[in-house]
Amino acid sequence: MEEFVVLVDRNDQPKGLMEKQQAHVAGLLHRAFSVFIFNDKNQLMIQQRAAHKYHSPELWTNTCCSHPRENETYKQAAHRRLVEEMGFDCELDYKFNFIYKAQLENGLTEHELDHVFVGSYNDEPRLNAEEVMAYQWITIADLKIDIDKNPNKYTAWFKIIFEHYSAHIEE
Repeated sequence: MEEFVVLVDRNDQPKGLMEKQQAHVAGLLHRAFSVFIFNDKNQLMIQQRAAHKYHSPELWTNTCCSHPRENETYKQAAHRRLVEEMGFDCELDYKFNFIYKAQLENGLTEHELDHVFVGSYNDEPRLNAEEVMAYQWITIADLKIDIDKNPNKYTAWFKIIFEHYSAHIEE
């Protein structure tokens, strides 16, 4: 099934739909969301993307991220994909949004208006192997050290969020 993203202007006004991979080839601004799930030990759940993903395969990233569908709110989409990718759902709180543009492998460009949500969960996820190959819990301090030492292990958008917005994530 083809997936479409919602193209937007810088004020989040819809400009139409485009097939997801085509939007990444063209580098057009579109809606996205990122979810950060923490446990009671204040550790962040990160996921390793599945090996067959068309971009950023096997890289580590935040708990869940994707794109809202047409007529779906950011929060509805975040809940939907959290269940689809990680096999659980929890309360999610909106924290902030930002626009970023990052070059990826294979000539692709992520250009997203990304809405960031944070939640709390303490059980084991039920990973969807089509989306995720592994997960781990990690402290913010250890993650910062590992991103500095091994930046190529992490997705472009995750490093951008982490570098510029870690104060929001830690709230």
